[in-house]
Amino acid sequence: MSNDNLNRTLTGRVISNKTSKTVTVLVERKVKHPLYGKIISRSKKYHAHDEKNEYEMGDAVIIEECRPLSRTKAWRVIKLLSKSTLV
Repeated sequence: MSNDNLNRTLTGRVISNKTSKTVTVLVERKVKHPLYGKIISRSKKYHAHDEKNEYEMGDAVIIEECRPLSRTKAWRVIKLLSKSTLV
């Protein structure tokens, strides 16, 4: 059995860190409309595991798919790309 599915990664921005050991990450992607050809933005929120509660709102992070950790959480934060510029 290959582990290709387990290594899916996404890049997004932390939009909430209110829950313990969990951050909500907003992942945006650009897609072309099938009929009109206009580039439109699609977004989706993922709950990701943050063991040490170290990520703040606005941080850009990379999340990786893992085994289900709770009912809504099957991703974990693996890397911080840039700190928040919010004051």
